[in-house]
Amino acid sequence: MKPPHADPDPILDDLTDLDARISALRADIWIGAEPTFTDRYSESAEWLQLALGGEKEGRAAQLLRDFSISFPGCALLRTIGRQYPGEPGARWSLGVLARRDGVALWQGPPDPLLVSEPCAPHGIEHFSLCLLEHCAARGWAAETRVGATDWRVVTRCDEHPIGIDESSAALCFRPSLHSAPIPAEGLRDELAESGHFLLLLATLPDAEGGWPVVELPAVADVASYAALLEVVAEAAKAAGINGLVLRGHPPPLDAGMHWTSLTPDPAVIEANLAPATDLQSFYRVNAALFSAAESLGLYPYRLYYNGGEADSGGGGQLTLGGPTAQSSPFFVAPRLLTRLVRYLNRHPALSYWFAPDSIGSGSQAPRADEGPQERRVELEVALEQLERLDSPEPGLLWASLAPFLADSAGNSHRSEINIEKLWNPYLGARGMAGLVEFRALRMAPDAATLSAEAALLRALIARLMHFPYDKPLVDWGKQLHNRFALPWYLEQDLRAVLADLEAHGLGLGASITARLVDDARRELGHLEWEGLQLRVMGALEFWPLIGDVTTQQPSDSRLVDASTARIELRVVAPEAEGLDGLKLQVNGYAVPLRAEYDGAAPVCLAGVRYRSFVPVHGLHPTLPAQDGVELVLTHPRTGNALRLSLFDWHPRGEAYDGLPDSRAEARRRRAERLVSENVDAQTLPEAREAPAPAYAEYCFDLRRV
Repeated sequence: MKPPHADPDPILDDLTDLDARISALRADIWIGAEPTFTDRYSESAEWLQLALGGEKEGRAAQLLRDFSISFPGCALLRTIGRQYPGEPGARWSLGVLARRDGVALWQGPPDPLLVSEPCAPHGIEHFSLCLLEHCAARGWAAETRVGATDWRVVTRCDEHPIGIDESSAALCFRPSLHSAPIPAEGLRDELAESGHFLLLLATLPDAEGGWPVVELPAVADVASYAALLEVVAEAAKAAGINGLVLRGHPPPLDAGMHWTSLTPDPAVIEANLAPATDLQSFYRVNAALFSAAESLGLYPYRLYYNGGEADSGGGGQLTLGGPTAQSSPFFVAPRLLTRLVRYLNRHPALSYWFAPDSIGSGSQAPRADEGPQERRVELEVALEQLERLDSPEPGLLWASLAPFLADSAGNSHRSEINIEKLWNPYLGARGMAGLVEFRALRMAPDAATLSAEAALLRALIARLMHFPYDKPLVDWGKQLHNRFALPWYLEQDLRAVLADLEAHGLGLGASITARLVDDARRELGHLEWEGLQLRVMGALEFWPLIGDVTTQQPSDSRLVDASTARIELRVVAPEAEGLDGLKLQVNGYAVPLRAEYDGAAPVCLAGVRYRSFVPVHGLHPTLPAQDGVELVLTHPRTGNALRLSLFDWHPRGEAYDGLPDSRAEARRRRAERLVSENVDAQTLPEAREAPAPAYAEYCFDLRRV
């Protein structure tokens, strides 16, 4: 791969060092990503909720063009994408195919996306005759067929003659893949299965430039596919073609090929990146992709008028495996998967710290212990059974754990640890790939942060491959959605994970760690008062699913009640005595502060939940929205009190002048919504006691007063 022009991030040194230490353990761990990008300024449907429509395909084509520059000698392919229930046809898919060794794969006319001049005059019939000649030059049998609007060439990539019998002759005149829906039984190429490869030669409509097109068959092996591309390239050049569209079936892949495709998803363009062999190459590919996307006005995050930050909306999943299915680390080290399940159970930070806004049992990536209570006990039994075996077979690993790594409706795709492509015989070869996907990840804001998350997971897999971990599952109970809803507790848990990696020789380095623990997007404001450091943070909330989960299974999204918000008040003192006597009121109610210590300084914490808006469809139709949250701190050593008023919108109710133009401007708008003032403590009314249900161990719930 050709490196991006921009200066590399300092994180690259730490990634290189970690790669060396993982390599020393002889851990062959490949890692892939599915970055998603949106037009954060657009209010068009395809950038808000729809997968298809508008200018999205054109923007994806531009992104493909710019990204492909990093892969000299690559082939640009416009292949058939996936077709979802209720859609009339397959979605588009635009891809870059290249050899990992750098040898050119395609030396024919470039895709029109890379051509500046108009299409040169050409004849499809002449192109087909050139193709016959170049097939013959390789000793391949080939024949032409004339379709209604195209020419067709049937060939073989071996010394055998064409042997299409009468029953198969009609297959030579099948419609283009791009003009018909995918059959219910799935996409097949029956001619290719018999060793005959059908190439459709046509011309794009004048509105699309009138360029020549070759529709490629389904080829099972990389060598034959590469040979077929060589013949097409030679024939196209001989025919005087200056630009050529390659489309049709997706290409075959092996460990020597790099295949990245761009596809449409609701509100985003998703880049299905080829898995990287190490963190250095992972960073470089993502740096090139993120740079190309930003230059086209496509971003991995959204900024709201009031300064709120969210990811692109498409998630930022990471997938780990090996060069081949059989060499997957989850099969090389059969204890790895059971250790991973135990480890994530005991470290909720890995489920929530990097997660998107929607988390919990109704989310796209629920934890295994967010389902029914009896599931946790049965999961422990399943882990024990697997751990009694020296080397459980891949199919047994999948069958034993798939029922538990699923959402409440049994959908194994919607799980923080997604093993549907580990060794799932019901998905065919696609399901038996030795892959495990980590789904509890929001889309990272930049390539360096995404690479830091990849480093964390790659190091964790290496640690669990080579060192035991058999601690029992924890029944977190109410703590899971209360204690670990507060960022302070999640950060402490994350730091415990980082310390564990360090203790096993897999420390991540300062630059990676800084990216991982960065919590600036959560901060609503910070200030100093009476020698104390205060931060108000956006905390996590677990939005419930509305309606029957099973009826929403086929949908791209699910209906949740997102009207509940949670914040964390964090007060830090240089000495423990500085917090003695500190008291908090929330909207006039007395709220206890929890005393903690983070190893550097004493801390007082409080969580507050409230309803931020009334949804059109949601829970509690009689519950109004909270009109602001008021936090008042008093301290016995001063006659002053500090009043913090948090608003969900501009404090004076003013309209914003457009969306924030940067994340820095978004932070400024968030801070503007937290208004502080010193008041005379003597003038404050006496704090009221709220009803008992409003008080939880880690949080005060304003909805219940």
